[in-house]
Amino acid sequence: MTASIWLGLALTLLAGLSAGSCMLPLKYARRWAWENTWLIFNLASLVVLPWTLALLLVNNLGGVYAALSPSQFVAPVLFGAGWGIAQVLFGLTITRLGVALGYAIIVGLGALLGSLVPLVVNNRAVLSTSKAAVIAAGLLLMIIGISLCAWAGKRRESGAPAAPGAGYALALSLAILCGLMAPMLNYAFAFGQQIASEAVRQGTSPQAASYAVWPVALLGGLVPNVLYSLYLLRRNGTWKHFRHAWFPDAGFGISMAVLWMGAMAVYGVGSVFLGALGTSLGWALFQIFMVMTANMAGILSGEWKSASPVARYSQYGGLALLALATCVIAAGNA
Repeated sequence: MTASIWLGLALTLLAGLSAGSCMLPLKYARRWAWENTWLIFNLASLVVLPWTLALLLVNNLGGVYAALSPSQFVAPVLFGAGWGIAQVLFGLTITRLGVALGYAIIVGLGALLGSLVPLVVNNRAVLSTSKAAVIAAGLLLMIIGISLCAWAGKRRESGAPAAPGAGYALALSLAILCGLMAPMLNYAFAFGQQIASEAVRQGTSPQAASYAVWPVALLGGLVPNVLYSLYLLRRNGTWKHFRHAWFPDAGFGISMAVLWMGAMAVYGVGSVFLGALGTSLGWALFQIFMVMTANMAGILSGEWKSASPVARYSQYGGLALLALATCVIAAGNA
């Protein structure tokens, strides 16, 4: 593999580490309700940070947007909105279906579709080469690894598989719908490359041009997330928390935003170094590193000390499969 591929892999790994740990600060919020912290997180991660990075790193950002036709903004904005709806559905699904099963369906479908759709649309010629079998094998290993980690998590939480209860079919349908919509953020980035191309034409480096795409893509995701937060603030009467001390809970929301937006920004640069398949196979690698980080953090923090041997060994097996999938997908991208 070339040096640029290795650099792309390293940046994608860094993005996965950041994304896999971005929700950790939420565990330490004490004074505010979930919706208070979530609103600050969304405003910082979907408005303040992407626009700040774009204004700092993209040459003549206003000129870039002015040179594009309105139709060139439609796909990234709509796909971003679809991803925002998926974010809301994620919270509803996990509450009803459980962390392990919900995570397996949502992340598994999101990783698979987020990799395949840009590949089929933008790099269809690859499917007729010998790389196709390697890529398919890597994606299959990824799905099996994610599912095994999720099953192990379920065994750790309950000691046995949970029986379907009331509303199970609805929850399962929500999880599938969420999994179908979750990769739309990658679609927004992949199909917003005309924006990046215009930024390059106006003097921005190819590596920094992706920062011009994020404010547009994330604008669509802002609306559903903010509306849902406002709904909860009104329903639960938690607006009052904003009248009290903002430290440290506001800091937790901002920390989450820095980790999450940092992950997106680094993933965008890493996808450039990965080459033509960056927005397809790069997304798969990003998801793998994110899942591995989240699970390794749980192991290192002692969450698995009381788990049964079957759960622990299943978890290790899932992580091993994800590591193997990384190697296979990287080989397919070479």
